[in-house]
Amino acid sequence: MKLDLLVFAVHPDDAELGCSGTILRHIAQGKKVGIIDYTRGELGTRGTAETRDEEAADSAKIMGLHARENLRFKDAFFKNDETHQLELVKMIRKYQPEIVLTNALEDRHPDHGRAGDLANDACFLAGLPKISTQLDGLEQEAWRPRLILQYIQDRYIKPDIIVDISPFMDTKIEAIKAFKTQFYNPDHQEQETYISSPEFFESVIGRAREFGKSIGATFGEGFTSRKLLGTDDLFNLR
Repeated sequence: MKLDLLVFAVHPDDAELGCSGTILRHIAQGKKVGIIDYTRGELGTRGTAETRDEEAADSAKIMGLHARENLRFKDAFFKNDETHQLELVKMIRKYQPEIVLTNALEDRHPDHGRAGDLANDACFLAGLPKISTQLDGLEQEAWRPRLILQYIQDRYIKPDIIVDISPFMDTKIEAIKAFKTQFYNPDHQEQETYISSPEFFESVIGRAREFGKSIGATFGEGFTSRKLLGTDDLFNLR
């Protein structure tokens, strides 16, 4: 299945926190969207790899994703090297997305910046015909997305572009809350973590309000770009 938009996320729930409103907006526009999670988040303090699998599947249903896969890289110890790059190249060539969204350029969690660099490098390599990859025994064709954007995660980064997600904020929250072991739940008995506090959840909403306000909307999601962005219609800019 060819996808219009492919999201790379090092941990299940990264995409939900960083760009699920944008995912929902584009699905509503008729675009095909999928997520590739690198790891199962098995080193997270709360929950297990198995519960994270279940939560990711529940969230995928809430968002109406067309595909979601997990590469089962080693949480915290994956590398931006040939072995991992080629696994991403296979996914890029499999789904042939026009646009890729990936982890932040740098962030509180050291996995995030490394994951963003890995996706950026793999997108370039996927377009080189002399790099050979096979999927299900068949040789894959080279493919390079035309645009790569990084969603903004815990640390504030000034965005290069903001997407209005106002009509989709409620569903974004629902998709995040599908990760029941990870975020605020007064009935949960596991050890509290940085992301399990009610204050953290409020900060996610606050960030969306801040970005939305910048473009005259109620809620927004910000993205950075490693290259300059252009348009052929100034009247579509806010």
